[in-house]
Order: sequence, then structure tokens, then C-alpha cells
Amino acid sequence: MERQDRQAGSTDPLIVAVIDTDTLVIGAGPVGLFQAFQLGLLGLNTHVIDALPEAGGQCVALYPDKPIYDVPGVPVCTGRELAQLLLTQARPFLPRDATTGRIGNLHLNDQVASITQLADGEFDVGTRQGQGFRCRAVFVAAGAGAFVPRTLNVAALEGMGNVHHHLPEPLDRASSPWAGQHLVVAGGGEEALSTVAALMNAPQDARPATVTLLHRRDQFQAEPALEAKVRAWIAQGAVQLALGVPSGADLHSDGQAVSALQILGADGAVRALPLDHLLVRLGLSPKLGPLVDWGLQLDRKQVRVSADSFQSSVTGIYAVGDINTYPGKKRLLLCGFHEATLAAHHALAQLKPDQPQHLQYTTTSALLHQRLGVA
Repeated sequence: MERQDRQAGSTDPLIVAVIDTDTLVIGAGPVGLFQAFQLGLLGLNTHVIDALPEAGGQCVALYPDKPIYDVPGVPVCTGRELAQLLLTQARPFLPRDATTGRIGNLHLNDQVASITQLADGEFDVGTRQGQGFRCRAVFVAAGAGAFVPRTLNVAALEGMGNVHHHLPEPLDRASSPWAGQHLVVAGGGEEALSTVAALMNAPQDARPATVTLLHRRDQFQAEPALEAKVRAWIAQGAVQLALGVPSGADLHSDGQAVSALQILGADGAVRALPLDHLLVRLGLSPKLGPLVDWGLQLDRKQVRVSADSFQSSVTGIYAVGDINTYPGKKRLLLCGFHEATLAAHHALAQLKPDQPQHLQYTTTSALLHQRLGVA
């Protein structure tokens, strides 16, 4: 299904090769994953990009273990379970490598930086990590925007190799750079306390030697049971508690890593908090980012689309899910799945106008069975 990589036509020196694909989906949340499934079902190959390190969007990033009750045919599931169900459904079009388990056309921990429409109507797309794409249609399924980690607002921390913002999944020795070392977890909300719990319950070879929870005050915002568990570890001395506001950082001699945080306490004194690794868990913030520069008509930070096709003001760029707006819009998962379906069919008619547009059903169509790998 994949067209060959080619040398980039982009002038960006960071982009050395471009992946040719029929379509590109921006956002690997539930609607983005279902968009990839619908495009594949219609015979259009696609790649998916997401700023987060794992698929699932805000369902996984913000409420991975909370129940969702309004997905048709699924009485109840968690955010993480929904993401896995959608990945399984889309597997014929987002296949995993049998050896590495990696999904080759799912590009995580990256963000689209630029979109340029060419004279032939196709799009050149570049990412912050230097990957390029040439595609014929773009589907923006970015939810409320690209979810990026909130930071400590200490300039010296930017770009440091031992400052992290995401907890790996799964949490094992291979994914834990802090194993056997001193880790500081910054934050006092559900995300930070859940991170402490995950670290304490991780396999022995993946655990830090010591864990320090850093928060501005001795008050947390988390479920009572979770807070009680973390406070018990603190009382036992298994987890250290540091109180104060980071005001600066000391760096190693090579300037590539942080050796200590400077913490301003309630008494006005500044103290050093040594560390080997810093894991900042202050939650995520949705940012529209470069989307505002793509020439799309926006209405209160949402992309205005046509309700019959979900195409934006730029021909060939569609917007589905929470990122779009139109008369009667409802920000529900069910509506996003509906939008992705109609957008895929509209794109097929535009990209393959000479192909008969017969509506086919997965219950009876031999062609769809072939594409799904169940023929």
C-alpha cells in the first residue's frame, strides 16, 4: 500500500526524505484512529502523527483509567481500553512490525510544523522532528489542539537530557532511564501522584533508587485513596517530599543535564535539590500551535468546516472531532466517528473521481473483506 520514499522538495535542511502517502491524519486520539480505519477501508493509505508518545489522545493522556459509557456497542471501557480497541480495529491499515511491535505509519512524539499546498493540489508536510510527507489530503483530528506537557517555567531546564515529561508505557527497565538513580517527580495533582504509585509498583529493575515528590505546598489534588497511598509511602520514608517552588537549576559541566534544582521555600530560603533525573508531571495543555498558520478559517480556536463533508476552507484539508465547528456541532466521540466516516468518503470521491462510488458494507463486500484481511 505504501508509495516509496523520495528526496524532499522542501527547502528545510532538516527534512532529507519524504514519505509519499494518499492521506495524512494529524492526531492519534480516538477520532484520528477511526479516521485512519475509514480511509484504509476505502483503499486510501495513510500515516498518522501525534504529539504524544502513545496513541489515544486525551482519553489516554487525561483519563486513561476512567470509565466511558457512550461508545456505541461498548457498554463501558476506560480511555486506554478504547484506544487499544481502535488500534486493533485499524490494525490492517496500521500494522505492527512482528519483531519490534512498532507501527510503521504511526508517528508519535512528533508534531506537524508546516503544511504547504503545491500547484498540483497536493501537500508538503514537515514535522518538528524533520520528517516530511507528500500527501493528497490532510485530516486534522487534533481534539482541542496538540497536547503538550506543562513545564516548570525554569529556562535552564529546556533541552536537558535528563528532564522528562512522560511516563513510559509499559514501565520496564528498557523504558526507564532513571532505574537505580535518584528521580524527582514534580507535581501535586492526580498525574504526579499516579506517577509515584506507578514507579513504586514497577518491576524492581525499573524502579528509581530513590523517589522525591516535589510540590509547592503540602496539599495535593488527587483521589483520596491515591493520596492516602502516597502519603503512606512518605510517612514510611519510601518516598521523600520536597516543598517549594523551583527558581533555577544547576547544570553538569557539559551543560547537557541538570544536577540540581534550586527550590524557593515558604521561609524565603533557596535550597538545592540534587537529582539524577527530573520527571515533570503537571498535566497537559492543548495548544493550537502552527495550525493557526495553515490558512484555515478558524472560529474561536476551532476549524470551521462544511457539515456535509467536514472539509475546511482549504480544499483537501478536513477537520474532524473536537477541533472542528459547524452549525449544530456536538463535542461527542460518536459525532467525531460520524464526521470521520463522511470525510473519508468525500475525500475518496475527490481523489479518485473516476472510480465508481458504490457504498459497500463490511458484512457482504468481498473487497472490504480483502482489505480487512478476513477474505
